[in-house]
Amino acid sequence: MVNVGILGATGMVGQRFIELLTDHPDFEITSLTASQRSAGKKYEDAATWYLDSGMPDSVKDIEVVDTDPSQVGDVDIVFSALPTETAAIVEPKFAKKYIVASNASAMRMEDDVPLVIPEVNPEYLDLVDIQKKNRGWDGFIVTNPNCSTIALTITLKPIYDQFDIKRVYVSTMQAVSGAGYNGVPSMAIVDNLVPFIGGEEEKMETETLHLLGELEEGNVTPASFGVSASCHRVSVVDGHTEAVFIEMEDQCDLDDIHKAMADFRGLPQKLNLNSAPEKPIIIRSEDNRPQPRMDRNADGGMGVTVGRLRKDVAFENSFRYVLVGHNTIRGAAGASILNAELINEIM
Repeated sequence: MVNVGILGATGMVGQRFIELLTDHPDFEITSLTASQRSAGKKYEDAATWYLDSGMPDSVKDIEVVDTDPSQVGDVDIVFSALPTETAAIVEPKFAKKYIVASNASAMRMEDDVPLVIPEVNPEYLDLVDIQKKNRGWDGFIVTNPNCSTIALTITLKPIYDQFDIKRVYVSTMQAVSGAGYNGVPSMAIVDNLVPFIGGEEEKMETETLHLLGELEEGNVTPASFGVSASCHRVSVVDGHTEAVFIEMEDQCDLDDIHKAMADFRGLPQKLNLNSAPEKPIIIRSEDNRPQPRMDRNADGGMGVTVGRLRKDVAFENSFRYVLVGHNTIRGAAGASILNAELINEIM
């Protein structure tokens, strides 16, 4: 078993890490960190549990420690659920010694830090050796993308591999859990939609192209098609919905697009990693699917569900579809865990 720690364990994403790592066949939680006001308390006393699953008994008596490398004890991997501002300072300190699988955005676009979706670009892990040499670290940082980016990019990958994409437009309807438990006041979101999420559109537009780029001699050349995103917060607890419009360079058959997504498998599926969904992309044929309440937990929340795949009759060589992905599982904690499983398997 690999001993692991969770940085920022009392927050919503930290709790998802705990939920998903409890009874994991390869990883055992031995350290939980939080702010100084929680340090020294048992986890059940330090955390207000937000998830429906209930706090696992195995973590209740773990003593929470300060988020400092000297405090986490005998661990090999730490999962970071830290806020961006904190992560920028703290994660490099941990990476001097430990493997850091981060959900935070602070280090995502650093030249020598792998930004990885294991089904999409596992080869970016080759940057680890460059990172360790550049920074003099014994450990390293691997990041996963923004929650909305992950779902979108997984669905684009099989299309991009087989066809030439000219332009992508995406409009998101994002769940409130993406902002954290206290992130969106109820009076702001009930009976409402908020048409702006700070920084979200820029992340989708840059991270997607980075993930689908080419790694050559330690440098990533982003994909060259256009991405335009409009991001919105809606009154849904979990599960991001995205309406995607793709303009192709050349004529493509709808059945070929459907087959490319339905048949898509990546390295995690070939390696049978514990958190890997059997099908990264699940295609529904019903007119009224996917829906977040019905489809966010597909394959344990790690599958991305696609529906309403159809030609866009208004534009030549264009297609459109709707997707749903679980933002705190596939889009956050589950993504970091799958990265760690891949690292544990191949490195």
